[in-house]
Amino acid sequence: MRALVQRVARASVTVAEARVAAIGPGLLVLLGVTHGDGEAEADRIAQKLLGLRLFPDAEGRMNAPLGPEREVLCVSQFTLYGDVRKGTRPSWTAAAPAELAEPLYERVCAGLGAQRGVFGADMRVELVNDGPVTLLVEVEPAIRSAAQ
Repeated sequence: MRALVQRVARASVTVAEARVAAIGPGLLVLLGVTHGDGEAEADRIAQKLLGLRLFPDAEGRMNAPLGPEREVLCVSQFTLYGDVRKGTRPSWTAAAPAELAEPLYERVCAGLGAQRGVFGADMRVELVNDGPVTLLVEVEPAIRSAAQ
Protein backbone atom coordinates (compact mmCIF):
# COMPACT_ATOMS: atom_id res chain seq x y z
CA MET A 1 0.00 0.00 0.00
CA ARG A 2 1.27 3.46 -0.88
CA ALA A 3 0.29 6.86 0.38
CA LEU A 4 1.53 10.11 -1.08
CA VAL A 5 1.06 12.51 1.82
CA GLN A 6 1.05 16.28 1.54
CA ARG A 7 0.83 18.73 4.40
CA VAL A 8 -1.78 21.27 3.33
CA ALA A 9 -3.20 24.60 4.41
CA ARG A 10 -6.44 23.42 2.77
CA ALA A 11 -7.64 20.86 0.24
CA SER A 12 -10.87 19.86 -1.48
CA VAL A 13 -12.32 17.32 -3.90
CA THR A 14 -14.92 18.08 -6.56
CA VAL A 15 -16.82 15.47 -8.58
CA ALA A 16 -19.07 16.52 -11.48
CA GLU A 17 -18.99 20.18 -10.41
CA ALA A 18 -20.05 19.31 -6.82
CA ARG A 19 -17.65 19.69 -3.89
CA VAL A 20 -17.72 16.39 -2.02
CA ALA A 21 -15.07 17.08 0.64
CA ALA A 22 -12.96 19.92 1.98
CA ILE A 23 -10.51 20.38 4.84
CA GLY A 24 -8.54 23.17 6.42
CA PRO A 25 -5.01 22.59 7.74
CA GLY A 26 -3.94 18.96 7.80
CA LEU A 27 -2.97 16.17 5.44
CA LEU A 28 -4.02 15.25 1.93
CA VAL A 29 -3.48 11.51 1.48
CA LEU A 30 -3.45 9.99 -2.02
CA LEU A 31 -3.80 6.24 -1.43
CA GLY A 32 -2.91 3.35 -3.72
CA VAL A 33 -3.58 -0.33 -3.06
CA THR A 34 -1.69 -3.23 -4.61
CA HIS A 35 -2.21 -6.99 -4.88
CA GLY A 36 -1.58 -8.73 -1.57
CA ASP A 37 -2.68 -5.78 0.56
CA GLY A 38 -5.23 -6.59 3.23
CA GLU A 39 -6.75 -5.27 6.42
CA ALA A 40 -3.45 -5.54 8.30
CA GLU A 41 -1.72 -3.26 5.79
CA ALA A 42 -4.64 -0.82 5.85
CA ASP A 43 -4.48 -0.62 9.64
CA ARG A 44 -0.67 -0.26 9.65
CA ILE A 45 -0.61 2.56 7.13
CA ALA A 46 -3.43 4.43 8.91
CA GLN A 47 -1.50 4.23 12.19
CA LYS A 48 1.71 5.30 10.48
CA LEU A 49 0.01 8.32 8.90
CA LEU A 50 -1.62 9.36 12.17
CA GLY A 51 1.76 9.32 13.88
CA LEU A 52 3.73 11.23 11.26
CA ARG A 53 5.38 14.24 12.86
CA LEU A 54 5.05 16.74 10.03
CA PHE A 55 3.73 19.80 11.84
CA PRO A 56 5.55 22.52 13.77
CA ASP A 57 5.89 22.04 17.51
CA ALA A 58 5.98 24.89 20.07
CA GLU A 59 9.56 25.65 18.99
CA GLY A 60 8.69 25.73 15.29
CA ARG A 61 10.41 22.44 14.46
CA MET A 62 8.67 19.82 12.32
CA ASN A 63 8.03 17.51 15.26
CA ALA A 64 4.26 17.43 16.00
CA PRO A 65 1.75 14.82 14.79
CA LEU A 66 -1.60 15.52 13.19
CA GLY A 67 -3.52 16.17 16.42
CA PRO A 68 -7.22 16.99 16.81
CA GLU A 69 -6.89 20.53 15.43
CA ARG A 70 -6.00 19.25 11.94
CA GLU A 71 -7.95 17.25 9.37
CA VAL A 72 -7.29 14.53 6.78
CA LEU A 73 -8.63 14.24 3.25
CA CYS A 74 -8.04 10.83 1.65
CA VAL A 75 -8.35 10.23 -2.11
CA SER A 76 -8.03 6.86 -3.86
CA GLN A 77 -5.25 6.91 -6.45
CA PHE A 78 -4.49 3.69 -8.31
CA THR A 79 -1.97 5.61 -10.46
CA LEU A 80 0.50 5.49 -7.56
CA TYR A 81 1.19 1.96 -8.83
CA GLY A 82 1.81 3.06 -12.42
CA ASP A 83 4.98 1.54 -13.83
CA VAL A 84 6.92 3.37 -16.57
CA ARG A 85 10.15 1.36 -16.47
CA LYS A 86 9.42 0.16 -20.02
CA GLY A 87 8.48 2.95 -22.37
CA THR A 88 6.31 5.95 -21.62
CA ARG A 89 2.83 4.44 -21.35
CA PRO A 90 2.23 3.43 -17.71
CA SER A 91 1.30 -0.11 -16.85
CA TRP A 92 -1.34 -0.39 -14.12
CA THR A 93 -0.94 -4.12 -13.43
CA ALA A 94 0.47 -3.53 -9.93
CA ALA A 95 -2.68 -1.66 -8.85
CA ALA A 96 -5.25 -3.83 -7.09
CA PRO A 97 -8.65 -4.30 -8.73
CA ALA A 98 -11.48 -2.13 -7.43
CA GLU A 99 -13.16 -4.99 -5.56
CA LEU A 100 -10.03 -5.39 -3.41
CA ALA A 101 -8.97 -1.74 -3.27
CA GLU A 102 -12.25 -0.05 -2.34
CA PRO A 103 -12.89 -1.77 1.00
CA LEU A 104 -9.24 -1.24 2.00
CA TYR A 105 -9.43 2.42 1.00
CA GLU A 106 -12.57 2.77 3.13
CA ARG A 107 -10.82 1.05 6.05
CA VAL A 108 -7.86 3.45 5.86
CA CYS A 109 -10.23 6.44 5.69
CA ALA A 110 -12.10 5.20 8.75
CA GLY A 111 -8.82 4.62 10.61
CA LEU A 112 -7.74 8.17 9.82
CA GLY A 113 -11.12 9.73 10.55
CA ALA A 114 -10.71 11.22 7.08
CA GLN A 115 -13.01 13.01 4.73
CA ARG A 116 -13.09 11.16 1.42
CA GLY A 117 -13.01 11.55 -2.29
CA VAL A 118 -15.30 9.32 -4.35
CA PHE A 119 -13.69 5.96 -5.09
CA GLY A 120 -13.26 5.39 -8.83
CA ALA A 121 -14.64 8.81 -9.81
CA ASP A 122 -13.02 11.41 -12.02
CA MET A 123 -12.10 13.92 -9.32
CA ARG A 124 -10.68 17.41 -9.22
CA VAL A 125 -8.38 17.74 -6.24
CA GLU A 126 -7.35 21.22 -5.18
CA LEU A 127 -4.79 21.91 -2.50
CA VAL A 128 -2.58 24.54 -1.04
CA ASN A 129 0.62 22.73 -0.10
CA ASP A 130 2.06 23.85 3.24
CA GLY A 131 5.86 23.88 3.34
CA PRO A 132 5.85 22.21 0.88
CA VAL A 133 5.96 18.91 2.75
CA THR A 134 5.38 15.75 0.68
CA LEU A 135 6.23 12.16 1.65
CA LEU A 136 5.76 8.75 0.07
CA VAL A 137 4.78 6.22 2.74
CA GLU A 138 4.74 2.52 1.88
CA VAL A 139 3.61 -0.55 3.78
CA GLU A 140 4.58 -3.85 2.20
CA PRO A 141 2.04 -6.68 2.15
CA ALA A 142 2.64 -9.20 4.92
CA ILE A 143 3.62 -12.72 3.88
CA ARG A 144 0.51 -14.86 4.14
CA SER A 145 0.39 -18.60 4.57
CA ALA A 146 -0.88 -20.77 1.72
CA ALA A 147 -3.93 -21.65 3.86
CA GLN A 148 -5.23 -18.06 3.74
